[in-house]
Amino acid sequence: MSASVDPVPSHRAIENLIARYAELVDDGDFAGLGVLLADAVFVGGGGPVRGGEAIEAMFRDTIVVYADGTPRTQHVTSNVAVEVDEPAGTATARSYVTVLQALPGLPLQAVAAGRYHDRFARGKDGRWRFVERRVRITLVGDVSRHLRR
Repeated sequence: MSASVDPVPSHRAIENLIARYAELVDDGDFAGLGVLLADAVFVGGGGPVRGGEAIEAMFRDTIVVYADGTPRTQHVTSNVAVEVDEPAGTATARSYVTVLQALPGLPLQAVAAGRYHDRFARGKDGRWRFVERRVRITLVGDVSRHLRR
């Protein structure tokens, strides 16, 4: 491990990555998602998508964005369980996600809920990064104003 190890404890650094993902989606910052997931494989409703550019394009092609530049959503991540193998520099996390959305003519409501299963690795610079995000949506509401079909 290099001398520039992230001073944030591993569990907290991984929780911060999980939170950052939600912020970027809700901000409509798909380029930022591409950077965050640059070294990762994203597995969702379609086939696996690998690498930052492909993941950014997938989000742009899938999520509806409104005049304010956002999807008008709030991703709430809860029940986060992180397991770290410090010597190996790897970690896994499991969490729940609930996606809320509100628009003119659409009252605040949960439009989807499910689980995230994530894998992480510590880079040579000592910082944690996503290696894989698996999304399994188990409850689906009215996503007609959130997802392109």
